This record gives sequence, structure tokens and C-alpha cells, in this order.
Amino acid sequence: MSRIIGNIKGSDIVEEDDGSVTFTAGAQLDGDGANGQFGEPPCYAPKSYAGKTLDVLANAGGPGNWFGVVTDTGEEDGHPVVQGSGDPCPGAFVSATSLHLPGKDGKLLPRSSPFKYVDSATVPFVVVPPMIIRGVAGVVMGCRAMVTNTKNGKSVEAVVADGGPSNKLGEISLACAKAIGVPAGEGTTHPANSGGVDAHIIQYRLFPGVPAVVNGVTYPLQHS
Repeated sequence: MSRIIGNIKGSDIVEEDDGSVTFTAGAQLDGDGANGQFGEPPCYAPKSYAGKTLDVLANAGGPGNWFGVVTDTGEEDGHPVVQGSGDPCPGAFVSATSLHLPGKDGKLLPRSSPFKYVDSATVPFVVVPPMIIRGVAGVVMGCRAMVTNTKNGKSVEAVVADGGPSNKLGEISLACAKAIGVPAGEGTTHPANSGGVDAHIIQYRLFPGVPAVVNGVTYPLQHS
């Protein structure tokens, strides 16, 4: 029997008989994890940074409360980690996702590595609230997701790569938005700070416990 895990802003989150999780919501944009890994702009950078960024720095917090970038201590009151000369976007901050990726050798990457995180600019991913992460038996972070725009019928395979606040449902990466025809801030200075849709026209289906395979890459399942 399917069961309702909970409801966020009028959207029921349902665990289906087969263990998948479904809900319909809008689609807000998330630029987190973008560090120029594959040639696109980073999410955040200091004001002195000469290049483009996907989001405005205010959305990453500020001194004493850096909640949107990696810090040297791993705490919000630390100093933001700045990419070095050997990194994809020297001078930009390192933006994180909840899902952590291994290095090419399969070993854990340091917190300061831009490659430890999932790139919003190039990887279709979904952000989910704690209610889902903690409410099902299967591992959610890193699992397969299918995202469908019911208005135009476009779908994309995605990965659950980030955790969001408890009161927000329906958040996707810039790459996911582009794949399903959701406005992704095209032509704007900071794409992740605009675009998206409020109407509940996006269907989400998650498959806890099933590793996502996106663009030929198999993502690790990560216990929260």
C-alpha cells in the first residue's frame, strides 16, 4: 500500500508500493555545487572575481554565517575556501552539495576540492527536504530520479544530489531545468537567482536505494 510521507505547501509526498517516492511541485533553481568542473561558471565568488557567477553572493551568506560555500573550518563562521591556480575557476569560492563524489582513484576528496561536489551547471539533479531523506528505508542521497515537465512532456534522468530546508519542495539544478524546458535564467547575469516555475507542473519520482546513472556516470549512494 502506498503511504503519504508528508505534505509541504499543498504537495503530498507519497511512498509508492514499489518503494519509489513521488510528488508534484514547482521548480526553483539551485546553483550549488557549480565550481567550473566542466567549463561552466562557478556558483559563488567574491566581489573581486572578474568572471561570471551563477548566483549572487548574498545567497551564500556572509562573514560569520557562510551557509552556501565551503569554509576552511567546515563551520559557518569560518573563512570561505578560494579556488587556487590549479582549480577550474581560480579566485572563486567552492560551492558544495550534500552528495560527495570520490576522486578518479575512488578515494575521498578533501572538503576544499571543487570536484567533490555535483555541478549544477552540467548535471541534472534534484534537491530534497529532510522529510524525504529520513522518511524512507532506502538511501535517498545519490539515488535515481526522474523529473518530468507535465506542461511540455519533457523528462530527464537525474540524481538526488542535495538536501534542502524542511519547508521547501521542488528544487532542481540549472542543468535539470534546461533539460525539461523550465526557464533557467537565460540571458541574466545570475541565472540561479532567477527563472524556475511556481506552478505545480513538475512531477518528481525518486528511487531510493537505486544509484543514479546520469550522462554515463554512476553516482554513489550516500547515507545521511
